[in-house]
Parts: sequence; C-alpha cells; structure tokens
Amino acid sequence: MINPVTDDLVSIITPAYKAERFVGEAIESVIAQDYGNWEMIVVDDRSPDDTGGVVERYAKNEPRVRLIRQPENAGPASARNAALDAGRGRFVAFLDSDDRWMAGKLRQQLAFMSANAAVFSFTSFRRISETGDKVGHLIRAPERLDYRALLTNTAIATSSVIIDRAATGSFRMTKTYYDDFVLWLEILKRGHVAHGLDADLLRYRVLGQSVSRNKVNSSRWVWRTYREIEGLDPISAARCFVSYAWHAGLKYRKF
Repeated sequence: MINPVTDDLVSIITPAYKAERFVGEAIESVIAQDYGNWEMIVVDDRSPDDTGGVVERYAKNEPRVRLIRQPENAGPASARNAALDAGRGRFVAFLDSDDRWMAGKLRQQLAFMSANAAVFSFTSFRRISETGDKVGHLIRAPERLDYRALLTNTAIATSSVIIDRAATGSFRMTKTYYDDFVLWLEILKRGHVAHGLDADLLRYRVLGQSVSRNKVNSSRWVWRTYREIEGLDPISAARCFVSYAWHAGLKYRKF
C-alpha cells in the first residue's frame, strides 16, 4: 500500500468486468458528489466488452478517474487489490461497477465518521432492478456491528463501505467467493467496530445472473467462510449460519 498523501483524500475502489452498460453510471454518481477530494480507480479485469474504453472516455475529461487494465482476468479480489495498491488516500471507499451512490454520500459519511470517531462505516441502501426502473425498500444499516455480530448478519453492502486505513492499518482482499465479507471480518477481528449510518445513500443493482442471487451457492460459501477461514467449530458455525440466514430472509423478504 502506498502511504496516504493527504488526510482527507478518498480512494474509491471499483473492480469492473463486463461492465460497459453500467460503469458510466457509477462514475457519474461519483463525479456528482459534493465532496471533491477523491480519486476513483477503476480496474478492468480483462473484460471482453468495452468496459475499459468507457472508463477511458471519462478519464480523458476527469483526471480524478483512473483506469488500470489487468494483464489477465483474475477476479474481483485481485482487481480490488490492484486498486488498493494504487490508491493514495487515507480513506478507502468501495463502489462496484454496477452500483451507484446517491447525492451527498461521501460528504455525509465522512462527517458521520468524524463525529463518531469511526474507522469503518457503511450505510443504508435500496436495491434496484437491472434496468434501474424498479427501486426496492430501504434496507437500514444497524447502528454498529462488531466481529461477533457481523458473523450473524448480512447488513453491510460493499458499495456503501468507507474505511480509514490510517487507523485500521493496511489490508488486502483474500481471493475467495466473499472477499468483501472476509475483509470486513478481518478488520473487525482486530478490535474495530463497523458503524452504520442510517441514510439512504446507495443503489445496489440486482443483476439477473448475479452470483449473489444463487442462494444455494451463496449459502455454501458462507458456511465455508465460517469453517475454513474463520475457523469456527461446527456448532458455532451452525449458530452463526442460522442467524445469518434469518437476517438475509428479512432483508430479501420483499424487493
């Protein structure tokens, strides 16, 4: 990780694969923020479409947008790590290429972190359909999650997260199915707490072929995270899994 160059710079991490339809909307939602000290690092993971070309066209007119092209397709964890290595900011924000931020997201969330001495924060959000014409109910962020609470909860949307890496220390993504969930657990295991900002600041796009919609496969990987990465015994893993599934059911009981 490159040492942060300023205390208030936000490095926005955006992995992108086959994202030409949506990545422009993600970039525009960042450019429209009323907090201006950011850099957006979009990593094209060897997309077969024009993802890189779309990003290049934005970067031509907006120097805060930067494109990294991966030499080979290596998955979202590797793409995020490439952006983390290139980022210069104290704060790291995540925004997936098919999601978008709402107006004022960066300003409000950074002010919330400052007021609460938070080193890890996330926000409430709404899901949207693939075409963006259907907007779901508000999924509220709980006030706080520690390591044990996060093991049993699905509350953190990746594209809502901001981390103060000057306080957490350096971190990298693990190449696994839920690289984001594993990172959140790793940081909270260090003794930090994730603070939830209950404000409607993110639109999370649900794609028709999204792996997160494959409930059986997702459940299998949550279980593997408990057992193989977190090292939970079978009884503890089962208890966490039941609670995790219950929270997921509440979150997805309606669109």
